[in-house]
Amino acid sequence: MANKNKVKSESKASKNKVKAVFSKQRILTENSSEAREFYNQSRFGSILEDGQVQLSLHEAVYLMEKGKLEILDGRKKSLDFIDIMKKAKRDEPNFWIRYAVFKDLRERGYIVKTALKFGADFRVYDRGVKPGEDHARWVVYPVHEGSTLTWYEFAAKNRVAHSTKKRLMIGVVDDESDVTYWEVKWTRP
Repeated sequence: MANKNKVKSESKASKNKVKAVFSKQRILTENSSEAREFYNQSRFGSILEDGQVQLSLHEAVYLMEKGKLEILDGRKKSLDFIDIMKKAKRDEPNFWIRYAVFKDLRERGYIVKTALKFGADFRVYDRGVKPGEDHARWVVYPVHEGSTLTWYEFAAKNRVAHSTKKRLMIGVVDDESDVTYWEVKWTRP
């Protein structure tokens, strides 16, 4: 009897998850009001003309980890967390470092969006601010605690933040996936 109830609860939980397809580094949800709520409530992804929501890989993994999203491959086969991680790491070797920062910021209540057009990894909005209502406050670069930056790389990151009128934040991830943040500001002597 207990086994039968477990199967029922697992299938019920699976039905409540929004389905999405992982194809060519894009995650596209089904066209449903539940999928659009990801955007409307927490600004995950962007809504496409056909009503689907396109999620970044970081957003999709986060929603999957929270039990809100089921990711399918092109043949409609369900992918588990390990499958997704393998695919992500193949295309982006430091995916885990970036994901650790993304997850930590979302858990702290910030909205995190990609910042490729700014030449950064992420842009982060103050708590309570949604993209489109105001500008992002920070550009964030995730790094592993053992990695190094040259002065030229550091200056380039600082210049990107300054030219986009955002604050530079470095998210340093340790081996336990704990994140420490360092904010860099311009000062005049």
